[in-house]
Amino acid sequence: MTATRPSAAVAPEAWDRAHDRLVEDLCDLIRYRTVNPPGDEIAAARHVEALLADAGVPATVVEPYPDRGSVVARLRGDGSGGGPLLLLGHLDVVPAPPESWTHDPFAADIADGAIWGRGAVDMKSMVAMEVGVVRLLAAEARAIGRDPGSDPIPGLDRDVILASTADEEVGGLAGIDWLVRERPDWVRADGCLNEAGGVSVELAGRRFYPIQVAEKGYVHFRLEIHGTWGHGSLPRDDNAALLAADVVRRVAMPGPPTPTPVVRRLLERVAAALPEPSAGLARAILDPDPARADEAVTRLCDPSYGRAVRALLRDTVAPTIIATGVKTNVIPGVAEVYLDCRTLPGTDPAAMEKELRRRIGEDLWARLDCDVILVGPPVEAPADSVLYGLLEAAIRDADPDGIPVPVMAPFGTDAKHTTRLDIPTYGFSPLRLRPEDRFLDLFHGVDERVSLDALRFGLPVLYDVVRRFCG
Repeated sequence: MTATRPSAAVAPEAWDRAHDRLVEDLCDLIRYRTVNPPGDEIAAARHVEALLADAGVPATVVEPYPDRGSVVARLRGDGSGGGPLLLLGHLDVVPAPPESWTHDPFAADIADGAIWGRGAVDMKSMVAMEVGVVRLLAAEARAIGRDPGSDPIPGLDRDVILASTADEEVGGLAGIDWLVRERPDWVRADGCLNEAGGVSVELAGRRFYPIQVAEKGYVHFRLEIHGTWGHGSLPRDDNAALLAADVVRRVAMPGPPTPTPVVRRLLERVAAALPEPSAGLARAILDPDPARADEAVTRLCDPSYGRAVRALLRDTVAPTIIATGVKTNVIPGVAEVYLDCRTLPGTDPAAMEKELRRRIGEDLWARLDCDVILVGPPVEAPADSVLYGLLEAAIRDADPDGIPVPVMAPFGTDAKHTTRLDIPTYGFSPLRLRPEDRFLDLFHGVDERVSLDALRFGLPVLYDVVRRFCG
């Protein structure tokens, strides 16, 4: 499909201008400190609204809760091709303690060929690319005398919706969840492009582009563990801190691997693309013997990607908060342990709680109360749809040596809400990263950054997908 790439019809100088604007837009977005909590996305949402207005595209900003802003805009097609394509992105970011960073995480410094800052990959780069695609389409309409705010965009037979939303990092309730509940017609679509897929990964000398077709669910538990209060001078076995430590030790033991169809397909595709002995190691990850499978992961993957593969093979349990004690000379009689459980399809909250009880054992389970505090279901989109095929084709056209593969994400995204409207949602924020810029290390990590070349790669790829699906 290389000869027919829609991006090839755009003049090189226009791509140069679009890239320069993309860099400027991303830097501006990073400088908005939209750390969630509390979020404060409203200023960033209004900034996106202003960028779209400058392109002649009206947008609507909503603020369902104070300072929690989202923005939605729509370009019109002629309607003959079906329902819209939703370009989804979130404006909030996770915290970034500056003392650990090489560059100020909210300065958007450009150094060593990259833009540095919180949100550079998660996911303000995708928001900026989505705005860039809308800007290009709007300019094409204006070039032939059409108003992109009201007239159909030339060559589009579907609408394109852009939604940049609040609160994804804490569940999306103040962002896409609100839109799905209160304004579903604003975002209802035949397909959605979201975060975390289409980003290059180097493995055994080959370059893969995992495209997210599924994601694990999550169940967060609060365990209240009951011991006996006492004086610190008289140690006792039912010290709640000791009981909590035992609970944490028991739940942290990994469960058996249970590869899902998506993960099996991923590993089979990876094995087919690798030379031996790496191909054999990829196949061995599916070995029913957990020890042999784990050894294959260790030999094939570096530690960062090895953690991801292990997480995709099983339900996982991560203790995230342990709280106990009131005074240094008082033995605590109560402790709290919070667990972040990530679940495969087929594991519901009741099944996950049953597994926790099995791991903890009846002796300790009798000493605790277990409460579910947050739930998000696993989600999956078809890997044989027209839209997914276009995502793979766009990657191959842009990088003939690249290998697109379907993947399940070990984390959750706003796809948990779009799928409530039956919108097939794919993680696809295309970036060809430098080998030293490991995506999973940058995602929520220190020194988050995205190279200028990765952005230059991604914008025309995203444009190609939009033009092909909607034209």
